[in-house]
Amino acid sequence: MPYNSNRVERISEEVTRELAGLLREVKDPRISQVMVSVVRSQVTNDMRWCKVYLSVLGDYNQKELKQGLKSCSGFLRRELAHRLRLRYTPELVFVLDDSIAHGAHIAAVLNTLDIPEGDGDAPAGEGE
Repeated sequence: MPYNSNRVERISEEVTRELAGLLREVKDPRISQVMVSVVRSQVTNDMRWCKVYLSVLGDYNQKELKQGLKSCSGFLRRELAHRLRLRYTPELVFVLDDSIAHGAHIAAVLNTLDIPEGDGDAPAGEGE
């Protein structure tokens, strides 16, 4: 593990927080029509690249959303440079993370199951 890993982690957290606010300011309809939230970001050790993991809720076209993110990445990077004041502002790479939507889907499926309450839940030997 490199000696400056704490610094990289702090910068990753700052990038996550700033991007969460900046994505609300984007006027591109491909992005503003859906709810986009920043799950986390991961800055490389040389501070040149940053993977930004995004969660999107709602109905959206993945190809259009990626094009919208690519087109606004210059704006986002410039605003990050003004707010973070780093020597190098990392190039942003967006990754769509569907884990939250997947978890919501699993919860919905579990809620639709018809399992009777208290039927066979107690292990053998208890309650006698």
